[in-house]
Amino acid sequence: MPMSARLSVNINKVALIRNARGSNLPDLVRVALDCERFGAQGITVHPRPDERHVRYGDIPLLKRAVTEEFNIEGNPNPRFLQLVLANGPDQCTLVPDAPDALTSDTGWDTFTKRDFLTDVIAELKSAGIRTSIFLDPDPNMVEGAMRVGADRIELYTGEYAKRYHTDRNKAIEAFVETAEAADAAGLGINAGHDLNLENLAFFQQKIPHLLEVSIGHAIIADALYYGLHNTIQMYLQKLS
Repeated sequence: MPMSARLSVNINKVALIRNARGSNLPDLVRVALDCERFGAQGITVHPRPDERHVRYGDIPLLKRAVTEEFNIEGNPNPRFLQLVLANGPDQCTLVPDAPDALTSDTGWDTFTKRDFLTDVIAELKSAGIRTSIFLDPDPNMVEGAMRVGADRIELYTGEYAKRYHTDRNKAIEAFVETAEAADAAGLGINAGHDLNLENLAFFQQKIPHLLEVSIGHAIIADALYYGLHNTIQMYLQKLS
């Protein structure tokens, strides 16, 4: 029986709601603390260049308040790296999304971006920050992830979620292969994107050595019906 993966709640959508009215309602720090109180084992944020979700100014406030694992995601441009190094999260997840991307939807090419990733990861690790890099379910990219010095990979699970209802066994195949390759290479395994109450338990069961899932959009959508406390408990149950 696999060990339960940890649940990190991405609070970007909470920040999006706050920003829509130009006030501090909902209070992002309070929501993060409530998520922890309700059982979340980590808090994830993804500050984008246009700050349409979490703002750069939110990060120091969250860093001081959060007591569980704090994970900052983003494309490692100079401004992002400066933010991460100044705030020292437990984990930094590197994502190759374009500035105008609606959402993260592709992983790194760890071979063509080898030199760039090697330099970025070395800088983060010298500051004591665990690094994870966003990968498509492609075992060929795992060797590159190891060579650039990453501690973990985060599997981009958008395609799994898209194909889950058609043929879940087929949808999971490449993820299992990639996870097995990552474990053999000594890399930790995280996952995230479009995981939800329907597809999460099967993913947890089939992916060996899964350490952490980062979920935001689905949790906030489900919380509209079930409430935030109940929703987090429901996701934890799927992971147990």
